Amino acid sequence: MQDMGRRGAVGLLATAATMMIGRAQAAVDLSRQTPIEMVVDLGTPDAPLAFSPSKLRFETGKLYKLVLRNRGTEAHYFTSDNFAASVWTRKVQLTQRGADGKDAVLAEIKGSIREIEVYPGHSAEWWLVPVQAGRITDLRCGIRMADGKTHAEHGMQGEITIE
Repeated sequence: MQDMGRRGAVGLLATAATMMIGRAQAAVDLSRQTPIEMVVDLGTPDAPLAFSPSKLRFETGKLYKLVLRNRGTEAHYFTSDNFAASVWTRKVQLTQRGADGKDAVLAEIKGSIREIEVYPGHSAEWWLVPVQAGRITDLRCGIRMADGKTHAEHGMQGEITIE
């Protein structure tokens, strides 16, 4: 009789644990998170070879929509091998502003992303979730200029912190 009581108690605890795990999983359902939007300019008329802001901060487990906007006059890369290895990419969207002032999605790219090139006057949206904390110092633009140096060598570098 005591053995039946113990089995019943263990079963009850297992059921309660399963329900709590199910609720915890629903609480971190990435498909239900509202993304935190962060805009980074890749070159501007005033600072053509700079990321603005050049220091980015993210938190693990949160969904971000990182908008990479090129307001400059030449193409730029947003490249960071360490950042790419520290995030889960949900998608990248290519957008174009219509005559009505609204952005239209032209394409979605899925899978691992290491580098995004954005042409002048355009933007890309990188939907991602940071999964590994750390300080990342390899954010750069690797486009080579006529002088043989990269945009990064001319100062287009940045830093990313994931908490």
